[in-house]
Amino acid sequence: MPRGEGLIIQHGEWTQKVSWHFFGEKTRSVFDVWSAEHVLSGVSCGQMLRKLPAKQALLCLGLIAFAWESVEHYLEEGLAGRAVEYWFHGVEFWANRLIADPLMMLVGYWVARKWPALAWPARAGSLVWLALNIFVFPHSMYVQDWLGR
Repeated sequence: MPRGEGLIIQHGEWTQKVSWHFFGEKTRSVFDVWSAEHVLSGVSCGQMLRKLPAKQALLCLGLIAFAWESVEHYLEEGLAGRAVEYWFHGVEFWANRLIADPLMMLVGYWVARKWPALAWPARAGSLVWLALNIFVFPHSMYVQDWLGR
């Protein structure tokens, strides 16, 4: 998997090298298996927002995306308890949270504007993905861990 060169953060005598991956574990990668879910969510939201002018729809989509990312951050930090914190399995890498996930929703929005008939298949795929990850797999990164083996 492509690996970032890393970033050196220096503050006084404290220095840390931060390395990242393009695709992989959500705590250090720009994209992860949940990126596909963000595309599906973007298709669903895009279809619901299709009657709005494009600028208003994009503003609403951005608000939805960043509101979810805010809620998700606090869930990952354990605000809703240890079981939920465990299920989220770590705090997302900043570029995943602030760039990739909203961008994937934007890709989904674009797909919905171009092919609105894909909204219901996207919703079905999203429902299956969420059901498997919530009720079958032990935590949200189970599939990512399986792919990494």
